[in-house]
Amino acid sequence: MEQYFEIGKITGTHGIRGTMRVFPTTEDPSRFARLKEIIVEIRGEKQTFHIQKVAYQKNMILLTVKEITDINVAELYKNGRILIPDAVAIPLEENEYYTRDLYGMAVVTEEGEQLGEIVNIFETGANDVYVVKKSKEDKELLLPAIKDCIKKVDVAEKRMVVHLLEGLRE
Repeated sequence: MEQYFEIGKITGTHGIRGTMRVFPTTEDPSRFARLKEIIVEIRGEKQTFHIQKVAYQKNMILLTVKEITDINVAELYKNGRILIPDAVAIPLEENEYYTRDLYGMAVVTEEGEQLGEIVNIFETGANDVYVVKKSKEDKELLLPAIKDCIKKVDVAEKRMVVHLLEGLRE
């Protein structure tokens, strides 16, 4: 089954010719200009659209597709998610991982102690923070996504080896 990345959300329309106003959920909004087509998912259904024009307005993207030429049709896609297949995603650098691949990953110390699994990820200004839990009753452990703490990530094995910095257990 093909996997997709969300790169934007349709928040409304712009003008009467069916241009969609999109809030980018990607780190690189300029990627819209490099795409030839997108997939819009709304109410569980996916539909492919061919990009005709991309414009940038403040923090929004104005997206015109060949298949929509009327504001009334564009309105039907409000709140839709804009997706792209993995095949056209920006390639990862060394020691980079897709956030979605980290959820549910087993986390162990260098000594082999099972700490739990990643249940949430907070994006902060400096670095991400992984929320690790063993069970619903256990207290959350917050791990900063820094080299001193995260020693090895094996996406295929869904396993992360960490060094617990002083004070992280408290």
